[in-house]
Amino acid sequence: MTVRTSYQHGTPSWIDLSTSDPDAARKFYGALFGWEFDVNPTDQGGDYIMARKGEHAAAGMMQQQPEQAAMGIPPMWNTYVTVDDIEATVGEVEGAGGSVMMPPMQVMEAGHMAVIADPTGAVVCLWQAEQHIGSEVVNEPGALCWNEVMTNDVPTASAFYSQLFGWGTDEMDMGEMGTYTVYMLGEDAIAGGTGLPPVEGVPPHWGTVFAVADCDATLEAVTANGGQVMAGPFDTPVGRSGACADPQGATFQIIQLIDA
Repeated sequence: MTVRTSYQHGTPSWIDLSTSDPDAARKFYGALFGWEFDVNPTDQGGDYIMARKGEHAAAGMMQQQPEQAAMGIPPMWNTYVTVDDIEATVGEVEGAGGSVMMPPMQVMEAGHMAVIADPTGAVVCLWQAEQHIGSEVVNEPGALCWNEVMTNDVPTASAFYSQLFGWGTDEMDMGEMGTYTVYMLGEDAIAGGTGLPPVEGVPPHWGTVFAVADCDATLEAVTANGGQVMAGPFDTPVGRSGACADPQGATFQIIQLIDA
């Protein structure tokens, strides 16, 4: 088990699901990944649901805001990047070509968050940790293993994140799938950048990838529990993968890692 107790500045560290039906989402992801859940009331009203794998925090869930639903924004998984000084990082966003969607706010004793968009329109959250570091378990079946920005302009997105977080870039040959951009923090690969899927109307966004022990069996479980397999299974240089949607429409990917 890969257990984290901290995250370096500029590292994707947390994910949470904004969904139209938290109860149904708990049932779906609990069956899929073996998660258990803690329901926590918030200062803003409503509940924040903590998904746990064993004793460790794996992800979060919450009711989608009514104004988002009214705007036609679908349920989605959100990616958070840890920063040391959220005020300073937010202050650099517009100069790097991005936009601030929500300024820094205190999240009880857990930490501070903000929401920004890169120049291509992909939205990502910033997180300055206090009591909550982010995902405590990663890179094992049923846990987060990767985050990637999916956009129609990877070079522009890459330049933004390089300026904001200090990310370097490397290129991975994915064979028939083309070239994949890997974001580096020092010597560590911490995220990816790729083109949009060939689906009409999909905007730039950050995608979430979960590790699984058996890709084919997990895809069968997705459909058995009311979700949809959108692509796959297919083999990549790093593992056997598939793209899915949960019953409320939030998309995610799974991968059976070669090294696992």
